[in-house]
Amino acid sequence: MNVSQDLALFELIANASLVVKLVMALLTYVSVMSWYWIFRKWFALRDAREKTEKFERDFWSGGDLNNLYENAVHDRQHSGALERIFESGFREFNKLRGQGNLDPSTAIDGVRRAMRATYQREIDDLEAHLAFLASVGSVSPYVGLFGTVWGIMHSFRGLASMTTATLAAVAPGIAEALVATAIGLFAAIPAVIAYNRFAHDVDRIAVRFESFMEECSNILQRQMK
Repeated sequence: MNVSQDLALFELIANASLVVKLVMALLTYVSVMSWYWIFRKWFALRDAREKTEKFERDFWSGGDLNNLYENAVHDRQHSGALERIFESGFREFNKLRGQGNLDPSTAIDGVRRAMRATYQREIDDLEAHLAFLASVGSVSPYVGLFGTVWGIMHSFRGLASMTTATLAAVAPGIAEALVATAIGLFAAIPAVIAYNRFAHDVDRIAVRFESFMEECSNILQRQMK
């Protein structure tokens, strides 16, 4: 796109009607916010995967579970989601194990509930703002289409005062309106792609968390005997 085309595009935006300008401004703001959350979520999920893999290596290396628990308690600021799930379960395990008359199966049920509660909080945190990306992806094209329809209506209303209607008279107004649809698609496409990718990543992490909770519960149940 050369300089004259760039200038022509900015002229189309500048000459658009007030409603179309408002639609463009809204879509531009939504697009910027969606890109902000795309990068934030990408870094958050990458960090969650790395910390999950690190804790799984430490957990399955055969080390003392009490040491893992102490490390999780004293370094909560840098601990990962899976480490916090283990911490909540092991804390409940230590609490219930001190009750000598408690049935082992009842104690393990309590451990599972404690880990499940932390699991839900961690998954909710990973899924935060995914609904925003989904909304941007589904609504933005329609908002852009609304701006286009409004702009075309505005252009055809202007033809009513002309004695001779020509393509040259109506084309600029239609081109202004179509810019709104283009901005809507520009906002929607990255949001849809990011939402699908991040939702898939969260599902995979959730499966790893659930598998760990079951395996950890089995290990703690054997220690109860």
